[in-house]
Amino acid sequence: MTPSLESGRSFPLATQSRPGRLSARTCALVRQRARSPSSSVSLSRALVSGAVRGTMNIAKQVAGGALRFRAYATAAYVPPASLEGMQRARPPPSKPKPESPSFYTGRANYFDQLLALEKAAKQTRTALQELQILPLPRFAQQNLPPSPGYRRFIGQLNQLNEYRRLAEVAGHMELAGRIQRVLDMFERENKDAILAQGKRKPVKFDEFGRSYTIGRRKESTARVWVIKAKEAASSSTAAAGQGEAQPSQDAPAVGIPGFTRGPLSMAPTPIKVPTTNILVNNIPLVEYFPHLSDRERIVRPFRIAGLLGAYNVFALVRGGGSTGQSGALALGIAKALAAHVPEVEPLLRKAKMLKRDPRMVERKKTGRAKSRKAYTWVKR
Repeated sequence: MTPSLESGRSFPLATQSRPGRLSARTCALVRQRARSPSSSVSLSRALVSGAVRGTMNIAKQVAGGALRFRAYATAAYVPPASLEGMQRARPPPSKPKPESPSFYTGRANYFDQLLALEKAAKQTRTALQELQILPLPRFAQQNLPPSPGYRRFIGQLNQLNEYRRLAEVAGHMELAGRIQRVLDMFERENKDAILAQGKRKPVKFDEFGRSYTIGRRKESTARVWVIKAKEAASSSTAAAGQGEAQPSQDAPAVGIPGFTRGPLSMAPTPIKVPTTNILVNNIPLVEYFPHLSDRERIVRPFRIAGLLGAYNVFALVRGGGSTGQSGALALGIAKALAAHVPEVEPLLRKAKMLKRDPRMVERKKTGRAKSRKAYTWVKR
């Protein structure tokens, strides 16, 4: 072992020669010189060179070991006893385990009830097997009484209800009351709410007589307010108010409708056509829907009901394009007309104006321009 220069520690030297002894190469050189007839000067030079070479090797190994272990010698040593007062960083608390095993299914209540039923069925089957009731032989299964089905059960209730109605008509209210108490045992508490689910909500009218309805088609929604139009003044009253002269009754009539009476008078008289004022987002119908097909779709409920010009419409539409907005507006108008004039509801229903169009816009697909439209194929 050889001491290092700075650390004060010793390191093993694997290739170091022992002090006072020559290396194998030096010994071989000495033997070669001894056999040859040479002078003593050459032999002494060989001995000196071998000793110097061995000393240099020892110095290199000692210096290399000192440099290699210098970091370990200069590092401060910390005893384990000083770490007792230090608090170790606690790991973060783990996520609490959910109570239900079906928590991550998205329908935890459904699967919990299903698992509970399966567990109850398994326990019942085990109990029946312990009582030596299961498995049943074939003849026992065939002789079991038939279980009452749902239809049979409902049939009995309907028959009791019919008997109750007959008792009420006959005047036996006591008997009808006893039957009603039996029927009440099988009725739901929220019976009225369930029966009202399939019914359409009634259209409400405000203090001004306006009806409010909502129509939808595709991605469009229309909120529609419909109010009865003011009756136009009669032609005679309007003419009297403007101070126009009435044509003479002695003048012969010209058999051309729409023209004033007189032998030579060909001035046309204004023919009043009933019109309905429709504002869509505070814009007249003609300006908001420039296409004739959209306007015809909106006015169609008035034409079918024969109420063109009888009601005015104000609507707010959002979303979609012109086709979807016009369809949503037509549905809202049809609902409002059916509420104002219940007699025209069968006509509108037969024309399928009171039913929402269930067709929706198909979503866009990845890698395509739209839902099904593909990009232009390029060969290179």
